[in-house]
Amino acid sequence: MLEGALIIESLRVGVVLDDPGFVVRRLSRTVPTHVTPEQPDVWTLLEFRSDSADPDRLAESLSRVLDGPAWYASLHSDGQVYVVFPSRVFCYALDDDARHEEALAYARSVGVPNEQCDWR
Repeated sequence: MLEGALIIESLRVGVVLDDPGFVVRRLSRTVPTHVTPEQPDVWTLLEFRSDSADPDRLAESLSRVLDGPAWYASLHSDGQVYVVFPSRVFCYALDDDARHEEALAYARSVGVPNEQCDWR
């Protein structure tokens, strides 16, 4: 099973994510405590799951629609973690600390605050 989360405000204006292949589990609005100057003060969080979506394909699709620089989406599937940035996808086993640190380093390099790096 695939599960993940996407902040709606992280999508580029004008893009369409056609038939993503997942079911919305939860949709909520939140006021995050640590935002960058480019990020809005209120976020819409879409949590999703799928029994049939191809996680590699979904990650690639998300990487094409995310706005930059400090946005990402995350998903988990069968012990694999996907951290999706605009034009860059990290995929690694849940227990792969080295790849996790590599994804963290990349996130920090594009301006994602440490407090937002909560995909594990």
